[in-house]
Amino acid sequence: MQLRKTLVVGMLSLAFLSGCSLFSGEEDVVTMSPLPKVENQFTPTKVWSSSVGSGLDGHYSNLRPAWQGDRVFAADRKGLVKAMDLANGKELWRADLSIKRGFLSSRESALLSGGVTVSGDRVYVGSERAEVFALNAADGTLAWQSTAAGEVLSRPVVSDGVVLVHTSNGMLQALNESDGAIKWTVNLDIPTLSLRGESAPATAFGAAIVGGDNGRVNAVLINQGQLIWQQRISQPSGATEIDRLNDVDTTPVIVGELVYALGYNGNMTALDLRSGQIVWKRELGSVQDFVVDGDRIYVVDKNDRVVALSTNGGVNLWRQSDLLHRNLTGPALYNGYLVVGDSEGYLHWINTADGRFVAQHKVDSSGFLSDPVVASDKLLIQAKNGDVYAFTR
Repeated sequence: MQLRKTLVVGMLSLAFLSGCSLFSGEEDVVTMSPLPKVENQFTPTKVWSSSVGSGLDGHYSNLRPAWQGDRVFAADRKGLVKAMDLANGKELWRADLSIKRGFLSSRESALLSGGVTVSGDRVYVGSERAEVFALNAADGTLAWQSTAAGEVLSRPVVSDGVVLVHTSNGMLQALNESDGAIKWTVNLDIPTLSLRGESAPATAFGAAIVGGDNGRVNAVLINQGQLIWQQRISQPSGATEIDRLNDVDTTPVIVGELVYALGYNGNMTALDLRSGQIVWKRELGSVQDFVVDGDRIYVVDKNDRVVALSTNGGVNLWRQSDLLHRNLTGPALYNGYLVVGDSEGYLHWINTADGRFVAQHKVDSSGFLSDPVVASDKLLIQAKNGDVYAFTR
């Protein structure tokens, strides 16, 4: 067994559903809320769908589509990467990153897990094998391949001439955008027990802001790899190991001079971008990325409540609790509505003014794990089986 134990939120849910606690010896039961009854105010239009390999292949992964211009890029865990036309889903090219073994040309899964990211003329994706791939966006040919310090579980982020990757062993690395050579590595430290997942960095003013598994938010100079500040937003507490998990796996959001960050068993916190000092905090936990829009923050918390907060002090504006334990995706803000997917394959459309449901529809029986993505006038989402869907309102 590895020294570092890793947990997946879905695995925790399964443990609870079985009635057995892996940590305390007590019985805990979590029941998925029944599907709420919704009188649809509109019916979203499915523009197209396209299969991308075998999807997540039954594993936990944050792979999700990316888009640029008139193209959509998506990948499956085994190593298939596809480019599709945003208008109609037609395949433009495909690349196979699986590993060729032996003389019989058998292929081994690439275990893709971090991505997909598109920036400039390159498409980036990382793997559990600690590999980072850069593909040419025009035709899918391999531009470079580089070995990182550990599993690349979060999406690569491109800024200031480097590709930033956050690995499962707590390393933040900068790879040269041109050739993948490692420019610097910063050790963000990890606890013995943590959730399986890592924060992707947010970047602004030459700094990368990234969460860590030790409950801290970190600011690092992108050009030098120098740590500027650290701020703890989640403190280990509670009777069980699960209660003491304090990962910051969400991607921070930078708005002006403020950084918004969110921990699993911690707080939604507003930090000063330059100093890291806490401006305000509110008790709230999640591993899902959140949305900041104007004077509001939209969060799916760790119990699958959908919450709207004010950016002015984190005041609770509304809370939607009818989707408890349905294993929701993170939210997307599309056409004035908040959209989340669930593990049974439904999309739920929520009024941002009051948290009421306005539409609900079944999309894919394999269910959703990765967040919806807004691409121009379309909403994209990738199901666990690899199918990518495009909707319009």
